Amino acid sequence: MKKILLVCAAGMSTSLLVNKMKDAALEKGIEIEVFALPVSECESVADEVDVVLLGPQVRYQKPQVDSIIAGRVPVEVIDMRDYGTMNGKAVLEKAINLIS
Repeated sequence: MKKILLVCAAGMSTSLLVNKMKDAALEKGIEIEVFALPVSECESVADEVDVVLLGPQVRYQKPQVDSIIAGRVPVEVIDMRDYGTMNGKAVLEKAINLIS
């Protein structure tokens, strides 16, 4: 099972996106684990995830996340439009493409 970490500020809107991504995965029959954490907690799961996606509101923290992940897995910023419209399907597809 692949694990997708969404990095956020407080987690309110990101938790909605997590649910949309889980729904999209269920529709496609894909087994994934998706969860959201603030940057301050992402080091605790850095060795357990397959991809890290940052919410657009924390894109400025990408260098910090990059240093925590140390090149082990892809780290990308979620497209602002996909995030704003809570397009779980598009964000899930991006994550799967990055893992592959």
